[in-house]
Amino acid sequence: MAPRFKDGDAVVAINGKWISWTHTVFAYAAFLSALVVGCLLHYHKIVQNEHYGYPDEWFPSVSATIGDRYPERSFFQVFIAITSGPRFALVFLWYILTARPNSALPKIVAGVGVFRTLTCGGWTYVTSTDDHDWHDIFMISYLVATLPWTLGCLALSPNNRRAVKYRKIMAGLFFGTLVPLIYYFIQHKVHKVAGAYTRYAFFEWSLILFDVGFDAITVLDFEGFEIVVRDTKGVSRGKGKAVGNTFGEGFFWTEIVDAAADVYNGFVFWTVVTGLPVLVWYFPLWHMGISGYEVAITAVISPFFLAIPSLRQLAVRNLRLLHLVSLSGLLAYKFQDPANRLFVTTFSLAVTCTAWTATFFAERANAPRLESRILAWGIGLIMSVIAKFACATNNPLWPIMHGENGGWNKVGLFLAVFAVLRSQRPGTTSSGDYLPSGGKKGSAVLAGLGFGGLMFMIVSLLTDSSTMISWVWEGYPVRGPIAVPHGAVTIFMMGAGLVYGVFNPAIAGTWTAYGLGSVGAALLTYYHHWTGFYGGLALAFYIMAVSPVLISSCVRHGPASTFGLGLLLYVFLLLFHVWVVAYAFVPGGPLVREHTDWLMMTTMLAIGAGVFSAATTNSGRSSRKKPLSPNSKRQRSYYIYVLAALQLLSVSVAYLRFPTNDYVPHHKEDKVVTAGIWTVHFGLDNNMWAAERRMRDVLGELELDVIGFLESDNQRIIMGNKDVTQYIAEDLGYYVDFGPGPNKHTWGSALLSKFPILNSTHHLLPSPVGELAPAIHATLDMYGEMIDVVVFHSGQEEDPEDRRLQTEYLSKLMGSSPRPLILLSYLVTKPLEGNYNTYVSELSGMKDIDPTDWDRWCEYILYKKLKRTGYARISRDTITDTEIQVGKFVIGEPESEEEVRVSEDQVPVGRRFPALFRGEGVRGHRYHVFDEPRYWQ
Repeated sequence: MAPRFKDGDAVVAINGKWISWTHTVFAYAAFLSALVVGCLLHYHKIVQNEHYGYPDEWFPSVSATIGDRYPERSFFQVFIAITSGPRFALVFLWYILTARPNSALPKIVAGVGVFRTLTCGGWTYVTSTDDHDWHDIFMISYLVATLPWTLGCLALSPNNRRAVKYRKIMAGLFFGTLVPLIYYFIQHKVHKVAGAYTRYAFFEWSLILFDVGFDAITVLDFEGFEIVVRDTKGVSRGKGKAVGNTFGEGFFWTEIVDAAADVYNGFVFWTVVTGLPVLVWYFPLWHMGISGYEVAITAVISPFFLAIPSLRQLAVRNLRLLHLVSLSGLLAYKFQDPANRLFVTTFSLAVTCTAWTATFFAERANAPRLESRILAWGIGLIMSVIAKFACATNNPLWPIMHGENGGWNKVGLFLAVFAVLRSQRPGTTSSGDYLPSGGKKGSAVLAGLGFGGLMFMIVSLLTDSSTMISWVWEGYPVRGPIAVPHGAVTIFMMGAGLVYGVFNPAIAGTWTAYGLGSVGAALLTYYHHWTGFYGGLALAFYIMAVSPVLISSCVRHGPASTFGLGLLLYVFLLLFHVWVVAYAFVPGGPLVREHTDWLMMTTMLAIGAGVFSAATTNSGRSSRKKPLSPNSKRQRSYYIYVLAALQLLSVSVAYLRFPTNDYVPHHKEDKVVTAGIWTVHFGLDNNMWAAERRMRDVLGELELDVIGFLESDNQRIIMGNKDVTQYIAEDLGYYVDFGPGPNKHTWGSALLSKFPILNSTHHLLPSPVGELAPAIHATLDMYGEMIDVVVFHSGQEEDPEDRRLQTEYLSKLMGSSPRPLILLSYLVTKPLEGNYNTYVSELSGMKDIDPTDWDRWCEYILYKKLKRTGYARISRDTITDTEIQVGKFVIGEPESEEEVRVSEDQVPVGRRFPALFRGEGVRGHRYHVFDEPRYWQ
């Protein structure tokens, strides 16, 4: 091309679009050349995966095509290397195109573009064959950076309608493809469905096409650039209106730090709100009844004090001090005595509820700032859910956490102090003294009821990403969502609902939206598997969307009459929520026994009352509502940035925690099965610390292949909405059946197995008077043989008729199984007496693992059609109040007619129990009662 002379000499001039074309052509050539060469030379090898090959799988994945074999890998790497030059040039030109005075966003987007280019080189040249971990790190970093790159490009697009249209299409196709991509990957990885990986591969290749296509659209923008470098149309000087002005005209680091600090304050609020009930639960748990400490939950009604004008004015004018004092709850872990830890956290909860109520009330005359506080409150909730998602359902700042069991208390407290000092400094809040007169106001009582219903629905269902999943779980084979990765879907819907409610409050507050939310609640309550989960997602979206509407309505009234009353209703619903399962231990419990449906209806009616009041309150304001100013839009955008970053974090956590499903028993070569039973007492140890890590240690050292947990269901407010099985299963490598969910009203049973769980059925045994007795009946693939395992928790001692009926039911169930069977149980009977003789009988066909063990009362291991070789009892130290009982069985050998006791030196090494627990044992765990294991030939 001939050089031009305009405003100076030009040696050569190249139109900028050729950078885009070069990038597009070579990027596509890299992938397509590898695909063609791979199919021609190694077709059957690159369509083969760990489960199936041709003809079940007939189209290769991207990773298998570009990274597994020579020469297709070389074709890909050569072309992708050529692509890198145009890629860096494309990022540079995009920055020149979008740079604005006093705006940092173009710099950030350019930085993300460079980062994506570098990480692309990482997963290109470090293949999964070379180093699987680093390949995955580079790949996930690339995918995570794709969201801010895409959103940043959309927000900064010049006023080119054609380019913006195509960008939206490509971005929509890219992110829409992720849904079926993940679905078919789970079908392949978890369910091992033939052909699923081929379908996954099509969507994976589509992602490549859409990703490169998105950047190819810069052809339309770079037509006005000539690489001299000269801007012939003036677009680089900011002419033309930026698309996506929701993201504001400028970007200031100080303001995004303020938004992040505000969100962290919200995170601390939800940490304290969810942490106190766990502490309260400890006391009735150990008292086996009402302890008196339960009154601590009433600390949430502290906003009633704001009914006093002088106190209300004092609170509004000293918000910074209130928020700082509320951080005392993050120091509670320093107190070793459980009662003192409870008292400190109770005080913290009372102060933080007052502080946040006063914060909302102080901003009632300033709609943009009130919106910011609501966003901080809602995104703080999502941050707390992600923190639990990352830490296997324990919030690392809870008072039951410390450094030894996974707590981040010191770091969390430091950040909290910084966040309060930053977000609550003078000038960031208004006085709350001025409110424009006029306009209708709905009922304060109804608004308060709405807030109470909102709080209860959030805390009971949305403070952990696995809670609603446990509601719809029905065992194996998997027919619905699992905690990981589908917890990230719950988190996404929560974030989407909050953003929708902020951007479209007029729609979120309608009766139509309320009706859809109610349908979601009904589906979650009455249906299982995917249908129930879809209902739960709809409910999560609605609850988060209606939050800004209900809170904005509440601040139009006195804080005591709305927030105070609402939190009083929350206390009532919390008790209702416990009573439905704890009916055998509380006065009036039988009146609401097993009526989670009543609880759900009551909560939705309360939210409906709030919607009714908000409709009246907002009707008079909608006509006077002014458009948001550019500054308000920019302020809103910072919270959206924080939310987007958190959503990316949740996706990353889901990827990193994705179950491998490649678990191997401890003594595979000996075909030994080591099975145990443990009543884990909800994972709180005797000193009120979370016990999962200590449990993990002893279970791993015992080399357990199958373990039954009893009293394991923590998916309720009072137990922190957590799952005691997740950390242990992931760290030690187990398949998990969570057991009957919290909406089945039991104290829980769970099964962890290193053997694949082929099928499992959940049972609720007859319980006309006392607590419900849960059971899991599972069929496992043990070394190629199908073996049944039953995990069972009998009813309490005070209800003998219940236990008799349960004994007959379970004995018939075990007797009906034609397969070998192991019972891991809590029977509440003495050996050789009463119901024991029904469990061990011709009806059940079961044998006691050691009939001479006279010291048992609750835990028993029974078996049939298996060769028993060992039995041991291991002390629990201070982890719980019940020991671990363990049995060893050998698969593939016939059951002996007369099994003879032998000494350990006569037992093959692979069939022995670990010597670690002999004598004084380790960390308080030792063989006890017999002081050694028992063995049989």
